Amino acid sequence: MSQQIEVLSAGILVADHVCTPIEHLPAAGELVLAERILLTLGGCAANVAVDLAKMGVAVGVAGRVGGDVSGRVVADMLRENHIDVSLVTSSAHADTSQTLIVNVAGQDRRFIHTFGANAEFSASDIPHDAVSRCRVLYVGGYFLMPNLRDEEVIPLFEAAHRAGALVVLDVVIPKPGDYVSRLERLLPHVDVFLPNNDEAAVMSGENDPARQADLFHRLGAKTAVVTLGGKGSVLVGARERLKAGVYPTQMVDGSGGGDAFDAGFIYGLLHGMSAEDCLRFASALGASCVRAVGTTTGVFTKAECEVFMQEHSLRVESW
Repeated sequence: MSQQIEVLSAGILVADHVCTPIEHLPAAGELVLAERILLTLGGCAANVAVDLAKMGVAVGVAGRVGGDVSGRVVADMLRENHIDVSLVTSSAHADTSQTLIVNVAGQDRRFIHTFGANAEFSASDIPHDAVSRCRVLYVGGYFLMPNLRDEEVIPLFEAAHRAGALVVLDVVIPKPGDYVSRLERLLPHVDVFLPNNDEAAVMSGENDPARQADLFHRLGAKTAVVTLGGKGSVLVGARERLKAGVYPTQMVDGSGGGDAFDAGFIYGLLHGMSAEDCLRFASALGASCVRAVGTTTGVFTKAECEVFMQEHSLRVESW
């Protein structure tokens, strides 16, 4: 890579089309007005990279875009955030992955998504030498990239560990399937696993977040964190079992909140924080994200985060 990085953020890159909250979903043939519709960055790898860059972390991204206008927008936005894009590859055949995010006031988001170039992304797009020169390898959107195969990813995770780096994994679940057998292979090579409650339910068959986190830890993840949106998070590690609440915030758009949580947790790891403090920083960035439309727009800078955490406390308790 063209610069020294602390975190290599690999995985899905998306051009998001997101609207400000509308009063209701349009009926067939109906026009509903939104105050704004934005074309912006999206996808786990892009979101986590931008959020970490806002916190003063040197980040590089590995992923695929198309050779279209949307691909240029994604790459330009990453560069504008001082992110190394030397491992962002342009596909000769596929369009850039895109998501239409529909926000209805008082309701959860609705998504229409196309795989696009993310479907081509493979382990060969993540060079071993880049993995060996970072402090954290983050892979986001796993299971949404059909060409990213477990047997090829595991050697990358092993290379990261040999170089002293931590491995952080997050997922996106496109449909029901046999995920436990894949997690049995993957999670013994993962330091922190960060699914949300809905994803964890599909993967595990369990609805209780504590049981979900416990299962993922037993399958091999050194630390498993299940995020619960506005209800906080649950963590299971080798020496701790923790439940965290949420910071006060005004919900405008939940898009990217989970990725911001991931970025905050990674920030804590980079600074040698305890599991409790990792949860606090993760929760702070997650809360900041949902204040504005777009996946990264509202996320705190480092200075803003420090002021916010001085003014607010978060209860984290053992269970």
